[in-house]
Amino acid sequence: MTIKDIARLSGYSIGTVSRVINQHPDVSETARKKILEIIERENFQPNSNAKHLKQSHSTPITIIVKGSSNLFLETLMEKAEQYLEQNGETSNVVFVNERDNEVRLAVQICTERNPKGIIFLGGALENFRRDFRPINVPCVLISGWAKDLGYKNLSSFTTNDYDGARQAAKLLTENGHRRFLIIGGYRSEEADQVSSQRLNGFLSVLKERNIPFDQDSQYVETMFTMEDGYEKALQALQRFPDTTAVFGLSDLVAVGIMRAAHDLGKNIPEDLSVVGYDGIAYTGYTVPRLTTIRQNIERLVSEGVDDLLFRISYKKTAAHKQIIADPVLHESIRDLNR
Repeated sequence: MTIKDIARLSGYSIGTVSRVINQHPDVSETARKKILEIIERENFQPNSNAKHLKQSHSTPITIIVKGSSNLFLETLMEKAEQYLEQNGETSNVVFVNERDNEVRLAVQICTERNPKGIIFLGGALENFRRDFRPINVPCVLISGWAKDLGYKNLSSFTTNDYDGARQAAKLLTENGHRRFLIIGGYRSEEADQVSSQRLNGFLSVLKERNIPFDQDSQYVETMFTMEDGYEKALQALQRFPDTTAVFGLSDLVAVGIMRAAHDLGKNIPEDLSVVGYDGIAYTGYTVPRLTTIRQNIERLVSEGVDDLLFRISYKKTAAHKQIIADPVLHESIRDLNR
């Protein structure tokens, strides 16, 4: 019995199960009760450090997931585990909160466990810039751009988020939208941060087309979760009732936006158009299906894992790589006209 089994039996995400095991407060009582009942029924015994979802002394590669309820990163995690297993490797998986420092945790792991490699799934570039230097094992950052950081042992594999957000903005503006909200992520001075790239890409199209947008009021910061997307969208849509389109900087945020719109009596897409970002499988089951910018998950993970394993095997000769994959607009909402 593993934490994945608990997630499957409960119907909740791995991140939610992890938060219950870690006794985090940001879990609904319904979810907490159901997960604890399953843990007791199945006699599941988490290891002594509940942040570590798997513990294996024979395979020291560590995967650090930035965000404890991010389905996109969990999808990357599962793909990474599969690729590692195909290559005779397994992994220790660690979840950190979006506001925690994943790089300092990696430094601690290197000191305590001496892993032969680390895969970062998501990350804050300011943390890498400030704290990564003590790490000397091969590392890969997936869904983040590390080229300009200058670390020879850190490769990065990410999506052209700037271009992806431009695709979203072009789709909406070409269908007549002029009154927007953008919801998701946090402001960062790092121009290459994922949320910054998506925000700036979308705004570049609005600027080219002379569409006004006030970042101080029309851009709403949130964590990349459905819950936070819902709460922030509920407030923002009441402040700006004439909004006709919302760009969610992740699919999870966009699903929260859709629910908030429904609770406010707005129909999608007749009253409000919503576009998300990532292309997680969940978007095919919303009502209506969510239009989203789809990332090439297979390429990001396969090339990232291959690079890590190559540099682990050939430490003296292998150079780090930086790859940017192209996103694809997956249009599910046809009636976007305003």
